[in-house]
Amino acid sequence: MKALLLAAGLGKRLRPLTDQMPKALIAIDSQPLLRIATEYLTSYGFDEIIINVHHHAELIKEYLKENNNFGHKIVISDETDYLRDTGGALKKAAWFFDDDRPFLVYNVDILCDLDLGQFYQKHLKSDAFATLAVRRRASERYLLFDSNNILYGWKNLKTGETIQTRACDSPLQQLAFSGISVFNSEIKKHFPCEDVFSLIDLFMRLAPEFIIKAYPHNESRWLDVGNPQNLAKAANFLNFPKI
Repeated sequence: MKALLLAAGLGKRLRPLTDQMPKALIAIDSQPLLRIATEYLTSYGFDEIIINVHHHAELIKEYLKENNNFGHKIVISDETDYLRDTGGALKKAAWFFDDDRPFLVYNVDILCDLDLGQFYQKHLKSDAFATLAVRRRASERYLLFDSNNILYGWKNLKTGETIQTRACDSPLQQLAFSGISVFNSEIKKHFPCEDVFSLIDLFMRLAPEFIIKAYPHNESRWLDVGNPQNLAKAANFLNFPKI
């Protein structure tokens, strides 16, 4: 199975740690986030991975070469010319997903014990064009779903901005995106013309026409280590296997 690992971000919230290295190479208990994420994905059978790079891209390439890609099939989607945001990263890397099978997208700065196998199988058995891992947690931005877990919009609590992609008579539930998703391969036919856009932008573009479903995983452990506060908690968050 194939996956896109998003690792190109500037890591602004983690400066000065990210001044001299990419966020993906920040270590937790001696293991870089890049390796933790890769081993997590491959443990569930996602053994063909494309990784997008931009900030200190050469360091990521060198690390992978030195470690023989951890013994897996890993290729690079090079964004050193300019950063494309998460949706644009998927558009640039879409050539990799050439087997007409659904594929996973995962953020390198996420720690989670979600069963990715169950998540993927849930998507395969559904009528969804995309399935998004979501949680009930405090956030400034939420995706809006109906009682059948179908995506209807997005809301920014800080700015008050709300996007509703279709009419709904019942109240919508607010769920925070976990940075983990599965897409059908047909997504390649539905990217916008521009090259820089977020996955949230893409969800809003697709939602009026396609079924995008929530996959709530409130019982799972989850942590965004893209900020100093959570990074300090990371070593004790999961029992990482020693590699």
